[in-house]
Amino acid sequence: MTYVFEPPAVSSVEVLGGGRFPVRRIFCIGRNYAEHVKEMGGDPKSDPPVFFTKPADAVVETGSVVPYPPATSNLHYEGELVIALGRGGRNLLSREEAGALIFGQAAGCDLTRRDLQAAAKKAGAPWDAAKGFDNSAAVGAIARIEDFPPHLFDAARVRLAVNGAVRQDSALNFIWSVPEIVMALSNLFELKAGDLIFTGTPEGVGPLVPGDRVEVTVGPLPALEFSVGEG
Repeated sequence: MTYVFEPPAVSSVEVLGGGRFPVRRIFCIGRNYAEHVKEMGGDPKSDPPVFFTKPADAVVETGSVVPYPPATSNLHYEGELVIALGRGGRNLLSREEAGALIFGQAAGCDLTRRDLQAAAKKAGAPWDAAKGFDNSAAVGAIARIEDFPPHLFDAARVRLAVNGAVRQDSALNFIWSVPEIVMALSNLFELKAGDLIFTGTPEGVGPLVPGDRVEVTVGPLPALEFSVGEG
């Protein structure tokens, strides 16, 4: 096949122990921790989680410098667990079917232009500009599920620190569990190998400025580290 210009490189993430995980799509879930729903002015009992996406090339690997994005004065961090799918499926009906799709897990940070998100919410507009901008999906090394099985996360916590000061520190108290997220997404999209799923952030989100250093840890997973550069 002859292309009219060179196709873009495949976005990918390091896999712990060797290899690269090719990223197909990035799905994200909002409103998945009750306390975060409350801090954003919502009601976890009446506001169900919402799905949104980021482009595959928004991925940022650990150790990177993230340029401060344009068109915002309120860039926020959101630390969370990221699920990597090694198989595809649709219309999944059981937790077992959903779990069978998972290749591995990673620490992640959903970067958000909060002022643009607030304006979009007020106008009833999409979140694309607030969530799907360049370098908005930071992901640490992916740990294979066979090396880090689910029971290791029974008491796991997601922690995010800015310049060494802890800003987020929460148990993985999901409103929707990981299998439930995968099942729900499979009823909206045909999931495939290479998909990443950001599972939502707990309370404690806040702003970042150029020069900030961010570290995200989720239980025993490899830490995600990045810094914010000038725009």
